[in-house]
Amino acid sequence: MSVIFLAACADKSAEISATYVSPLAYKSYDCDQLEQEYLRLQRRGTEIMKQQDDTASDDSVAMGVGLVLFWPALFFIDNDDVREEVARIKGELEAVEQASIQKKCLTLSNEISKSK
Repeated sequence: MSVIFLAACADKSAEISATYVSPLAYKSYDCDQLEQEYLRLQRRGTEIMKQQDDTASDDSVAMGVGLVLFWPALFFIDNDDVREEVARIKGELEAVEQASIQKKCLTLSNEISKSK
């Protein structure tokens, strides 16, 4: 029974891989637009990754309580994670980075270096 509930736990945002997004989606953007889009995605990514991490932490607590003390707590494991959005935002950030490299955008390169 615990194997079923383990599969239902949300992953931490760091464990979620990026979904591929083509850098061609940003082909018409100039360097300033790429920088603004990158900053927007970073802000949204911070919010959504915190939400995902909070869900994963809550699931871990419920799992620990459920397995050790009170098995009905396993029913409170939240399947309301935002895994797909985390993966999409990570993919969009990578696509913007690739587009900025192709366009040789120096300001965005500096921004990317700071955030890593």
